[in-house]
Order: sequence, then C-alpha cells, then structure tokens
Amino acid sequence: MTTVKHVPAMAVVLLIVAAACAAPQDDGADDALTPEQAREARQEGIRGTLATYDGEPRLDNGHVDIDLLISQLQELHVNTYDFLIWHKETDWEDLHTFMEATEEMDLKVWVSLVPPSETQTQKSEPFGLDYVQWADAIGELSAQYPRIVAWSIDDFTHNLRFYTPEYLQEMMDAAHAHNPRLAFVPCTYFPAATQEFADRYSGIIDGLLFYYRHESAGANLTDPSLCPDEIATLRERFGEDFPIILGFYATGHSRLGTTTPEYVEAVMNCGHELADGVHVYTHQPPGSPKPDVVKRLFTEWSAEAEE
Repeated sequence: MTTVKHVPAMAVVLLIVAAACAAPQDDGADDALTPEQAREARQEGIRGTLATYDGEPRLDNGHVDIDLLISQLQELHVNTYDFLIWHKETDWEDLHTFMEATEEMDLKVWVSLVPPSETQTQKSEPFGLDYVQWADAIGELSAQYPRIVAWSIDDFTHNLRFYTPEYLQEMMDAAHAHNPRLAFVPCTYFPAATQEFADRYSGIIDGLLFYYRHESAGANLTDPSLCPDEIATLRERFGEDFPIILGFYATGHSRLGTTTPEYVEAVMNCGHELADGVHVYTHQPPGSPKPDVVKRLFTEWSAEAEE
C-alpha cells in the first residue's frame, strides 16, 4: 500500500504557480486588442505592399513549382505574393507547401479566391462558394503562419448581390476568430467604388485592392493619366487613411487588350507615390520588357524602404 503524505496547502499553491509559469504561454496579445487596435494592425500589415499575383509556374503534374516561384519572387524583389486558389484543385495544398518553404523568408502572403461570377468552369477548392468556410480556413492558416497578412476576392465589386454586408460580416467574424490581424482587401473597380459602396462596406473591409483601368472616362489599358485623379476620388469617399493598394495589368486583359512597358512604369509610379502599395497582375519572371520594369522599380523601392 502506498503511503500518502500530507502536503501543506501553501506548498500546493506554489507548485501550481510554478507549473503555470513553466508551461508554454500564449501571450494573449491578440486577445487583448480592441476592435480599433485590431483594425489598425490589419491595415498596417498591408501598407507598403509590393506584390505580384497569380501567374505561378507549374510542374508537369499541375502543382505549383514552388522552388521556381520562390526564385522568381526573390529576383523581382517583391515583399508580398498573392497566392490565387483557383487553377487546380491542388492549389490549397500547394499554398500550405509554399508557406512551409518560405518560412525563413521575409515575405508577406495574401490569399485570393474567385467569386461566383468566375466559377462557371472552376471554383476555388476545396470550399467552393462557401466563403464563411473559406474565411475560417484562411484565418486558421494565418494564425499558424502570421506572414499571411491578408486575403482577397477577385472581382468583388462585380458580385455585391452575393457579398451583402451581412454575409461579409459573417465571413470576417469567422476569419477574425482565428486571427484578428488578418486583413480583407477585396478587388474593386472604379465604377463600383461609389460613395454608397464606401458607406456600406468600408467599416467591414480593411482596404481596397483598386485595379486601375481609366474607367472614369472610358475603360482602357493605354492611358495612365487618370490614375492620380481616381485615387484622389477614392480617398475622398473612403477617407485619407483608408489603405488603397493599386493594382494594374502587366499581362493585359481579355477585353481591354494588352499594356506596354511605358504604361506599366507610369501606373506603378502612380501607385508608389499616391497609393499604399502596388499589386501586379500577373506574376511574370524577369527577362522580358514589362517584368523587367517591375523588377527595376521593386528593387529601387525595396532599397529605399531599407534606408
């Protein structure tokens, strides 16, 4: 029979305290954030974005060529890559692999999905059109990999009947339950980014991924001159401190045609001077004129940021 010795109550308390101190602790920093502080953290995480998007190289088996993508990102001097979940059913799996492979890199990551209007032939998998489940999954992954600072939905403003403010808030609640620092920055276009849109959505989203297409005076991908005016108009509607990430087409558009290196440089400079970041559609390896412009400017701006 085992003899049980009496342990004084104070000793028990000291032992419990000591064990608690020795155990791994969650610093509770995110739990302590007020809603205002969490929103500020989300917006700060996307300022200064220098990103490429989509266009990832693929292996013969359809998976993303992670090693080649990383090499290209390093050569382009991006600080952010926006990983689109759409082209293959293995993209979500490849995102996990990409996060593991870049764990030692100083690289921020966005995750993008396609909206209902782009799902005629292929949805973002594995959760399809269940964007609350997507929000939950991306939020959970971003808690594991805090370098995932934002997520987005392509052509968001073409799908506002689906993404009502109520449904969008449900999505945000699911994501922020895991990581209140995870920003949501939907793809928007000038005609839809109205004052009414700002009034209904600006309190829910954390910034605009604004794709410039000269749409205040007829859509085209040849004239960069209205970029400053359109950004200024958005500042008036959403507020001076509301983050705007300027997106532009380096590979052209199915309806509006292609772009030139001169156009790419002009729009990138507009975004760098007047917006809060630059987002390139699509990712392309250096070695041709337009990607070389991206590389040159991103290299210059990265060096400025380090000074």
